[in-house]
Amino acid sequence: MGKLNLDKQEAEFLNQIISHWKKEGLVDEPKAQQLLDSYDIKQFDWRRLAQYSFWIALACGLIAFASLVIDDEVLRLLEKLSDTPDILISIICAGLAGWFYYLGQKRKQTNPERLFSNEATIFIGVLFTASSIAFLGKALDNGSGHFSILFLLSVFVYGSLAYKFNSQLIWAFALISLGSWFGTETGYQTKWGDYFLRMNYPLRFVFFGAFIALIGRFLGTKPRLAQFSTLTYVIGLFYLFVSLWLLSIFGNFGNLEDWLQIKQTQIFYYGIISALVSLGFMLYGLKKKDSVAREFGITFLLINIYTRYFEYFWDITDKAIFFGILAISFWLIGRKAERIWNLEFLKKKSEEKEAEREVAGKP
Repeated sequence: MGKLNLDKQEAEFLNQIISHWKKEGLVDEPKAQQLLDSYDIKQFDWRRLAQYSFWIALACGLIAFASLVIDDEVLRLLEKLSDTPDILISIICAGLAGWFYYLGQKRKQTNPERLFSNEATIFIGVLFTASSIAFLGKALDNGSGHFSILFLLSVFVYGSLAYKFNSQLIWAFALISLGSWFGTETGYQTKWGDYFLRMNYPLRFVFFGAFIALIGRFLGTKPRLAQFSTLTYVIGLFYLFVSLWLLSIFGNFGNLEDWLQIKQTQIFYYGIISALVSLGFMLYGLKKKDSVAREFGITFLLINIYTRYFEYFWDITDKAIFFGILAISFWLIGRKAERIWNLEFLKKKSEEKEAEREVAGKP
């Protein structure tokens, strides 16, 4: 029997599980050793290297393309091609996008193990799709400036493609396009004013992010869309928490001129709201074993603390005193959590002993 090749964290997790099973008598010593011998720890994470390499390759490709576009000779060539109709360029880009989607999907079927190169191929198709929609909008432009419609079109195009090809990457672009549409559409409806329904951009996206996160939860109940549930939930929480963080800094001010005229202490309540939401998600994640909610809550709670520190206390508080207060606070929280865990642990042990006595008392 071949051995599994696991990451260090995966192997440590299995070691703990097998050790627990052996301690509880669920497996004997020979069986536990057999399980331990059934896997090895990877000496080098080639999968992660492949992932990072393709990311770097795509980034370098974009930089190379941008450098090429600003080259003088290329600019002169583009000037000669400037008479090419926008609709023709849109059709050409759409054709190239379709070809890359087809190639990526075909490679998924013939070489499914080449996960990252297949996704990179599809990513190129996504870029050509964006170019096609952009040139289509340019061709159909009537001077209204209502370009948010292009982002809405992108949502439907990317959403359909993601569903057809079962691609998380394309679905992510659909959600990014949806956020872009929401931002530009609310801006267009207010003639690019500072407020929409008395809300600046961060406050708008707080509600938008919460809505997308709820949609992510809803998708989990739909078998045909369940594969997009977690990604939608993550992107929704990202919109939500980044918006809350920006709101805690800038408040509900629509421009920098108004914001610079006030003190940060005048909008401290936004920081409190951001911290409470982060704390709430952290506790919810711990209680419901929702790792996404837990990690977002912990991460942005720390970000919120550091932000408040630099806003209010950097110039007036000794660094050792400030972080000492934080250390004591989190130590007290840890002690409280440990006490609750110990009560649950002792209760569980008591129930196990009671069950053992009942079994021992039976004839």
